[in-house]
Amino acid sequence: MAGVAVICLSPILQVFFKRMASGEFVDFFEGQKLCDKLLKELKIQLMSVNAVLEDAEEQRFTRPDVKEWLDKLEDVMCDAEEICDEIATKDLRQKLDAEFGTFGSKVRNLISTYRFVKNVERKINYAVHILECLARQLGCLGLRKGVGRRNLSERQPTTYLVDESNIVGRHAEREAIINSLLSDDDKNIGVIAIVGMGGIGKTFLAQLVYNEDSVKKHFDLKAWVCVSDDFDVLKLTKIILEEVSSSANADSKNLNQLQIKLKEALIGKKFLLVLDDVLEKSYDKWEELSKALKYGAPGSKVIVTTRDDEVASFMSTSATHSVTELPEKDCWSLFAKYAFHDGNSNAYPDLEAIGRQIVEKCKGLPLAIKVIGALLQSKLDVEEWDKILRSELWDLPIGETGILPGLRLSYKYLSPHLKRCFAYCSIFPRDYAFKKDKLILLWMAEGFLLQTRNKTMEEVGDNYFFALVSRSLFQKSNHNSYIMPNLVYDLTKSISTRFTLSHEDDCSPEITSNTLHFSYFCSKFDFQKFATFHGVKRLRTILQLNSDVQFASYSDVSQLSIPMLRSLHVLSLSYYQKIAELPNSIGKLIHLRYLDLSYTGIKRLPDSICKLCNLQTLNLSNCWYLAAFPRDLYKLINLRHLDFAQAKMIMEMPINMGELRCLQTLTKFIVGKHGRSGIGELGKLTNLRGSLIILELQNVESPTYMILREKHLTELVMEWRFDANDPESQILVLSCLQPHTSLKILAINGYGGKSFPNWVGHTSFSNITSLRLEHCTQCCNLPPLGQLPSLQDLSIVGFVEVVKVGQEFYGSGSSSIKPFEALKVLKFKCMLKWEEWFSFDAENEGGAFPNLRELQIYECPKLTGSLPVHLLSLAELNIRDADNLMH
Repeated sequence: MAGVAVICLSPILQVFFKRMASGEFVDFFEGQKLCDKLLKELKIQLMSVNAVLEDAEEQRFTRPDVKEWLDKLEDVMCDAEEICDEIATKDLRQKLDAEFGTFGSKVRNLISTYRFVKNVERKINYAVHILECLARQLGCLGLRKGVGRRNLSERQPTTYLVDESNIVGRHAEREAIINSLLSDDDKNIGVIAIVGMGGIGKTFLAQLVYNEDSVKKHFDLKAWVCVSDDFDVLKLTKIILEEVSSSANADSKNLNQLQIKLKEALIGKKFLLVLDDVLEKSYDKWEELSKALKYGAPGSKVIVTTRDDEVASFMSTSATHSVTELPEKDCWSLFAKYAFHDGNSNAYPDLEAIGRQIVEKCKGLPLAIKVIGALLQSKLDVEEWDKILRSELWDLPIGETGILPGLRLSYKYLSPHLKRCFAYCSIFPRDYAFKKDKLILLWMAEGFLLQTRNKTMEEVGDNYFFALVSRSLFQKSNHNSYIMPNLVYDLTKSISTRFTLSHEDDCSPEITSNTLHFSYFCSKFDFQKFATFHGVKRLRTILQLNSDVQFASYSDVSQLSIPMLRSLHVLSLSYYQKIAELPNSIGKLIHLRYLDLSYTGIKRLPDSICKLCNLQTLNLSNCWYLAAFPRDLYKLINLRHLDFAQAKMIMEMPINMGELRCLQTLTKFIVGKHGRSGIGELGKLTNLRGSLIILELQNVESPTYMILREKHLTELVMEWRFDANDPESQILVLSCLQPHTSLKILAINGYGGKSFPNWVGHTSFSNITSLRLEHCTQCCNLPPLGQLPSLQDLSIVGFVEVVKVGQEFYGSGSSSIKPFEALKVLKFKCMLKWEEWFSFDAENEGGAFPNLRELQIYECPKLTGSLPVHLLSLAELNIRDADNLMH
């Protein structure tokens, strides 16, 4: 199942035709008759091959000649896409030159444009020639126009995470495995094997058992490890050690040391270990891994899921549970749950008859049933269901690839844009946990997301992502991450093997001229191997996958040969701690849209980086040595995400930040003195959202308008230094910093006013869950925070002038909710003059703080009297340096 024709072609053609009709193309080629003629000819040839794409997709799995034709078409379309991007970039640069008056004289610009047009003409000529050759082959191939499937309509999912705990069937298997686990008959480690073919539900059955309450209580320690292709004893020992001992340092590459640590962690402890998807049959490796496991307490268990009975045999299992196909009744129940609203098929009798035949073709495999059910729920139409029932893909042999017919069908009926996004995920290795937001930024950088009038590209990407989740192609993992089930991963690899290479071991990467996307782990990849990229001029992605602090030591970035990689859209060098600078040639990567330098030792960015007018994402988080931005950063007019969290040496913003009108993510804004990078620049960034830290607010000079109220921030930190201006001006500053009511987390530190403006504590901020007020040393009273209906965590620190926490703290009392109704954690610290706490519950029936679980009072030496009555029964009460308080 190779080739990605419809993945690439349909979206590219849409974008290409749209750009050719746009003003930028018309203006740029005004007077260029030859180039204009070539573009029209290219469009004609593209339309001729586009007409047969649907029929070609139908036949590519069964006809090698059609597959070869599509491969050639894919290559020329990648070139056409790059031509399109080059023209748009050249046009944008010319407009920037005119606006900012930079990049040389008018004569030099004319010469540059002339050379550029001639180069584009040459590339278009070549593309037209190849397309003409491909068009002439259509008669021999017998491909027909307008034949093929209609796309099922894209359903915008409302609830995309299915409650999988309500599993259909498997009750007997589940109980049998639990009984095996709870049995303490084994004096040694008890190994329990769950055996069955791919897609049968082995992993999910293990998850159900692993999360069972009785199992959780029975074992002292638990660990879950995905094994898959590589039974690497060192790697598996590290993972197990990290799972069972969070404080352990598992960075060592010495297996003996790791096993000693694991032995120490397990001695006398009854543990449960799941080794999921063991494929390799190696008795020696299992023996090596189990040396430390044998020190666990009697009754310790290992669950192994595998497709191979021989694996269960060499691991000396004490019990083997074979997972077979779901019974017909359970198959239909599972299918109905996914295919029909509320699982009710009675309202669709015509569909039910077809659906039962489709379920029969899934041959009792839960994964195939879920994926097909999720596909069909997008359109409850008899004709579409019948078309899927009659598809030839059901008859294709699974063969060596192990791709289920149901998965092939689910992929086939994805929209072209979803296909492209889904296939790109083969850039991740098997069992890799990826983050939604990062993947969407990568899709955006590759040009897979189309901005619409009503939605940003990020919102479009969000819809694409959850459309794939709703089809069970992505599944939720731990820590707010997602993974692809193994058979789904096999599907992505089979689709895009020509274009994507994931470097997962220590061997040299097999980069070819067709490779578009390359990923690697810096902990396993020698930087010098980047030299093998010479000549791979179409490479679009170099993506580093490490997400922990396993820094690579090699730092000669010149090995990357940046000038040879002109097609790069994504460049990630994160975690190369010894990279101190980038070469000036970085400015030649005109297609670059995603640059990740996080956790590197970068000290400065070259000025040439400001020529990357297409750049959308710049990640400089945890660049501890980076001291400043390039002066002309404001020329990155397409920049949407700028992250420099923990880049603590940066002390000021570059000039004209307000020119970055596309910016949505800005982790920090440092207010400059004397109008330099003033707060007004922040006000111009109308599209900001997410989290924002504003520092050096004492530098604000008389703001006259609302800076933040229209920005949909969810987290906001505002910080003054202690040498703030007079208190009256600070009230005005904080008033003008009133955020949007979408805010969820708020922190105010060092504010110098004597009171707070009305918005702090106002009931309209109904989404705030966490609030920190710290070192507001001039304030004599607290704001009415009891009016915030969703507030769960409140910290008040360093209010050294507050003498009484009075009734105003609870609010006006006009609201129907109880004061601090949702509050769970309350902290007071360093309240040096605080003497009295007004007992609200003595005056009002029902009292305040009905859900408070934890109260901390530290360094409040003058506080006297007793706690409010309701607080005396708290589960957690921590009081220190408040000796006069009766409690």
